Amino acid sequence: MKKLSLFILFKIILLTSLSAMAADDKLIAIGFQKGSGLLSILKAQGTLEKTLAAQKLQVKWIEFPAGPQLLEALNAGNVDFGLTGAPPPIFAQAAGVDLLYVGAEPSSPACEAILVPKESPIKTVADLKGKKVAFQKGSSSNLLILAALRKAGLGMQDIQPIHLSPADARAAFVSGNIDAWIVWDPYLASVQHSLPVRVLADHQGLLPANSFYEASRRLVEKNPQALNTILAELAATAVWANQHPQQLASTIAGQLGMPLEVITTWQQRSRYGVMPVNATVVSRQQEIADLFYQNKLIPKAVRINDKAWLWVPRAGN
Repeated sequence: MKKLSLFILFKIILLTSLSAMAADDKLIAIGFQKGSGLLSILKAQGTLEKTLAAQKLQVKWIEFPAGPQLLEALNAGNVDFGLTGAPPPIFAQAAGVDLLYVGAEPSSPACEAILVPKESPIKTVADLKGKKVAFQKGSSSNLLILAALRKAGLGMQDIQPIHLSPADARAAFVSGNIDAWIVWDPYLASVQHSLPVRVLADHQGLLPANSFYEASRRLVEKNPQALNTILAELAATAVWANQHPQQLASTIAGQLGMPLEVITTWQQRSRYGVMPVNATVVSRQQEIADLFYQNKLIPKAVRINDKAWLWVPRAGN
């Protein structure tokens, strides 16, 4: 009788597990960063939920402070899809994360910059030699300082890197504890509106970097139709965003609780679009990955093409 009871208990547990797995197959978890990129707008519009409901799928939105944390969740199986800058997936690949590049956004060269105080004696990137430069390690800011130093004939060994989050870096910048700060929008626009600063360099004339949509292998292999739907909805949202800049700025300002003029500055230098991870995009990302490896910022070389999934947009997208 005891054996029979254990058998029944085991069967109940097994059936419960299978039921949970089946439920998970009907749920797509999307990671996003509040107020950042098309995903935030798509979430606010609520159109994706309606479209995927026709495929008997549900959407779960999960907010993250930055790309590295989002990709950690993807690696753990808690996220199926998300958007990051160019460096986070490279670091993730080097750490063994099984992600796939499934779409890309065009680069916006002026949406990130190296800042110095307005009256600083630092006039060029070359003047950063020996200086304290703050940035978020593994982020797009890490790429900008690396590329800017390379163009100036310098390397990371020529500066004093200070690895700080945007909030901590701002405090250090205001107090004068650092000489320069690399940061992205909307933090960049915010500081430009509130502090006397000068842009030393941005991505103009340097290695251009895309933002990337990443997906889990589970989503790509088990539900490519849903993945195509998500990318198509994002492409439609990009068209809307480019046609309605004022409405877009108002929506994002409300999401972030930031002044409209700050968000407008950011949006005026942003480019929206969704494109396949084609050979050109792969080549550009590979160059960035090689740069990180050459500077010993990742433990091993990675091949971007091994993780690229080619999306074929529908006519009209």
